[in-house]
Amino acid sequence: MKFAFSTLGVPGTPVPDVAALAASTGWHGVELRTHPEEPVSLTMGTRERAAVVDEFARAGVEIVTVAGYAQVAAAGDEAAIGEELVELLWLARDLGASFVRVFPGGGDQSRETADATAARRLAAAAETAGDLGVRILLETHDSHRTGAAVSRIVGRVGHKHVGAMWDVLHPWLEEEPPVTTHAALGPYLGCVQVKDVASAVDLTPLPLGAGTLPLGECLALADDDGWVCWEYEKRWYPDAPELPEILAAGRGYLESLVRS
Repeated sequence: MKFAFSTLGVPGTPVPDVAALAASTGWHGVELRTHPEEPVSLTMGTRERAAVVDEFARAGVEIVTVAGYAQVAAAGDEAAIGEELVELLWLARDLGASFVRVFPGGGDQSRETADATAARRLAAAAETAGDLGVRILLETHDSHRTGAAVSRIVGRVGHKHVGAMWDVLHPWLEEEPPVTTHAALGPYLGCVQVKDVASAVDLTPLPLGAGTLPLGECLALADDDGWVCWEYEKRWYPDAPELPEILAAGRGYLESLVRS
């Protein structure tokens, strides 16, 4: 397996520092949180994008995912959401990223409407994704927390450039067993996103292995050649331990799970 971490764990950190941190702690890749408050955003110009590519190339670290915030199942301006999706795809293409992460965000609609809305928008963006060599991954999150829920959408799209990201926390919160999640997402899975927490009522991020999530069970089901990304939610929990201090141990823990 190939291991990456998300810059959600090092909010606001300059790109050269992120690249150097990944290289020095043995990580193969990085998921770049794409947001106006971060160094990487949709407003970056051509030179800025090229500079990001150069930094990671020098460090020998891959840019795996552009982690966007488009909500493909949400009620809203169809043209604006479609434009955001295309902008994310172009950013991923310019940075050499394999994936664009999107959210469902369909909690303001009925299940049937949210599924249909998301499938329609993803299908509309799929050909552009294919032309650019990027895959859109719908994360198990918010209105569609389970593998079963996400698979309803991506299966309906039926395009190889639209897949799924398995955030292991959310199906677990819904009490969907890992084997069930993987069975639903397996045909579409692009990346497994790991994390650890103390309980379903205390979601403060913990070092990998210090909490209760069934990480070993999840990784045992994952593709041996696939990407595993640690999303440590420091941005939302400022009092949590600093990610750089636990990155090397986290990398070692993931390696131990894969070997066991």
